[in-house]
Amino acid sequence: MTDTPLWQYSACEIAAATQNGDISAEAATVAAVNRMRQVSPELNAVVEDLGDVAIERAADMDRQRSAGQACGPLHGVAVTIKINVDQAGHATSNGVVALKDNIAHQDAPLVRNLTRAGAVVIGRTNTPEFSFRADTDNPLHGRTHNPWGRHVSPGGSSGGAASAVMSGCGALAHGNDIGGSLRFPAAATGAVTVKPGLGRVPAYNPSQKAERGMLAQAMSVQGLITRTAADLKLSMPALIAPDIRDPFHVPLPYKGDEINGPVRVAVSKACFGFDLHPEVSKAIDLAADALSDAGYDIEEMTPPLAQETAECGYRALLGEVSELLGPDIRTHGSETINAIFEEYFRQFPPFQGRSLLDAMAKRSFYAREWALFLNEYPLVLCPFMLQPFFTPNRDAEGPEGVREALGSALWSFSMNFTGLPAGCLPTHLAALPQGAQPINVQLIGRRWREDLIVDAMIAIEARLGRLCESLWEQRS
Repeated sequence: MTDTPLWQYSACEIAAATQNGDISAEAATVAAVNRMRQVSPELNAVVEDLGDVAIERAADMDRQRSAGQACGPLHGVAVTIKINVDQAGHATSNGVVALKDNIAHQDAPLVRNLTRAGAVVIGRTNTPEFSFRADTDNPLHGRTHNPWGRHVSPGGSSGGAASAVMSGCGALAHGNDIGGSLRFPAAATGAVTVKPGLGRVPAYNPSQKAERGMLAQAMSVQGLITRTAADLKLSMPALIAPDIRDPFHVPLPYKGDEINGPVRVAVSKACFGFDLHPEVSKAIDLAADALSDAGYDIEEMTPPLAQETAECGYRALLGEVSELLGPDIRTHGSETINAIFEEYFRQFPPFQGRSLLDAMAKRSFYAREWALFLNEYPLVLCPFMLQPFFTPNRDAEGPEGVREALGSALWSFSMNFTGLPAGCLPTHLAALPQGAQPINVQLIGRRWREDLIVDAMIAIEARLGRLCESLWEQRS
């Protein structure tokens, strides 16, 4: 670690070094802020620079540590917050021009939990309009770029978060996920994430004017994007700390009961009528071999009703969105986002009226079928995207663009509808004609067993390595 720039330290390394006194929280924060100011103007990942305040806070934390105050588990770890979540004194704009002055008066639970654990917020990251695209661009802040190059989208809607963390702007990046918004950008950039299960992370925006729809409440979750799976293991216990403002938060410990014997993993390459790219097939094989080598019990098996679960869930969500969010999108959204939503509605016709109520009721059926399957196979290894990640603005290129960018992401949607946790991590860097890019896989786990997913990702990563070093070498 002695020759490694501080901005390249993992969250685990920073926390250990600051707690031991090997480095100061201020030094770690200065390094992250300087890196952010070096690379973010090109990437447009961090759209609000909070570096000066962050450095002051870190220096104050150092003084408190010197006075004998105990350090939190994330002491001195730099983190970014997505602009669709409340942070006191800052705009929760959600990438919408009409919301640019929507200043929050309180921190959201996740911001409070992270800062109480000692994390230092250095900036706020970009999102697409209404945080409802698999790409990241908006009229308020513009386009975010992928640090691997402009031949590949950064993903969305937490594209700013993934671009920031992979390029070295802090070791942790907050994001959220209602249909894949943590996992899409992780897959695009070669980052690591786990979409927590329903109720796992307390969620609430004090600036909101009304409660979200029932499906939005049931499908949207808050989480973190990192460069290494071990950083999720470190940070998740702090992230899931209770907050009374979320009445449906599930106050369970991060670590669940041990499973007797080898953990059984169902491996599926089901592609639901779409084409499975050879590099994605290779990624599944690499991850499966790594898990087998680590002592996991691997078996080829596809969960029941995977495609039906996803299609029902997304059509139900779009039914709710068209009623509750549709007027705002039509009034305040750009021509681009309105055209994209029109195509969403065409490819996934929204359930309405009685059909919507029936679909919401059937959610329990799908969740039960998945629970029964996961009782036998605690983990499922599957694709996330069926093809290498798409080009920037692909979802705005008509029916085929939406089909490639979002229509094929059925492995993603099913996890939100059932409320199950799902991780996403890279296996290798593919040399494609358009340029090199990461290829990620998805790991699905039992309800409230994010720890099983993260431990499996740590095992895979130990054998296949991380991609951030390759990225930094490329950008040096």
